[in-house]
Amino acid sequence: MSRPELVLASASPRRIELLALVGITPDRVDPADIDETPLKDETPTRLAARLAVSKAEAIAAGAPDAVVLAADTVVAVGRRLLEKPADEAEAVRFLKLLSGRNHRVFTGVAVTAGVRTTHRVIDTRVSFKVLSEAEIAAYVASGEWRGKAGGYGIQGRAGAFVTRLVGSYPAVMGLPLFETVNLLNGAGWRAP
Repeated sequence: MSRPELVLASASPRRIELLALVGITPDRVDPADIDETPLKDETPTRLAARLAVSKAEAIAAGAPDAVVLAADTVVAVGRRLLEKPADEAEAVRFLKLLSGRNHRVFTGVAVTAGVRTTHRVIDTRVSFKVLSEAEIAAYVASGEWRGKAGGYGIQGRAGAFVTRLVGSYPAVMGLPLFETVNLLNGAGWRAP
């Protein structure tokens, strides 16, 4: 019996790299194009779940025989969402807000197989050291903040800012591996 096609509903190179770490290579990458605007009074947890589920279901609509995997990462300080910075000035504001503080990273992961979608949201607590103006300027100049929720990528230079992490490191990168493998197994898709 052959496995169904695995479609990753994301163009994130980090998610592809993380899947490879556990021996999974998607058969196809088909990024979902959905409106990611938070709803009024939507909590970070609900936003991460809604976006992951919406992405998986959007791609599954055109691939009914496939298993579709989607994820979304949301960074929050309290209830304040730190989305992907629009420009360098916003990246600086985000890093100043995160400096010397705790924040939470919520990563939603969803798997759709046929008409059934299952999902999980992983909540990871991250603490940053106090950042100097020079550290913020150097990080922003590096460009690593581009396209990243919260304005940083933990797998790069910003890893040196983290004083404590409670939860899932891969989830902060964009895909919680333990939960992803379990969701895929539950949908009947197993790595070769």
